[in-house]
Amino acid sequence: MASKQAVPRDRLRKRALEGHALKPLTPTFLYFDLGNVVLPFDYLIAIRQMAELAGVSDAEIQQIVFDSGLETAYECGALTTLQFYEAFCEQTGKRPDLDGLLVASSDMFQADETVVDLILRLRGFGYRTGLLSNTCEAHWQFCVKQKFPFLAQLFEVTALSYELGAMKPDAAIFQAAARLAGVAPAEIFFVDDRPEHVEGACRAGFDAVLFTGVADLIAALVQRGVRVS
Repeated sequence: MASKQAVPRDRLRKRALEGHALKPLTPTFLYFDLGNVVLPFDYLIAIRQMAELAGVSDAEIQQIVFDSGLETAYECGALTTLQFYEAFCEQTGKRPDLDGLLVASSDMFQADETVVDLILRLRGFGYRTGLLSNTCEAHWQFCVKQKFPFLAQLFEVTALSYELGAMKPDAAIFQAAARLAGVAPAEIFFVDDRPEHVEGACRAGFDAVLFTGVADLIAALVQRGVRVS
């Protein structure tokens, strides 16, 4: 299926600040993306760590894990963690420690404390919040159980691609996320750092904005009547 042309980033940024032509309704549910919104990350760190552990080059990891679609299959739930590991071993000709490989592939995230603080304030004001992310089991389990256990306190609902069997920007993941939240798509506010994901969410009926920084995010929330302080 041919992909639809993404709206330019500057236009999405304007939408984040001003909303649509008519003032958006105040949302009843707030969804946040994980990577590069709540947790900035650098996947080149994961590539380097996996390469060092397996004893292969960074270029091999890039090709085997990312360019081949192996990571995408893992993130959309087509592969289990063990199946991902076996495919990795087969393609590299190496068999590193499974747990070590999962950590090497996952330990690339940092927390954006300004975003975390904002979500905690929103929770304190009684807003319902959720996480809507393209991610795999290894990354999520590492983040929520090992490095960032506070994530469990931030979100009432987690709509994760590997569990739902669909990935942004496909309509199916947004439809599933709305069902998990128990509200109509039009009642959901969503923020993501990828323009194509924002466009996919808008096509699914969400009120979605592009993440360009916490100040713009706060402005978008205030414009929609959400209390932030």
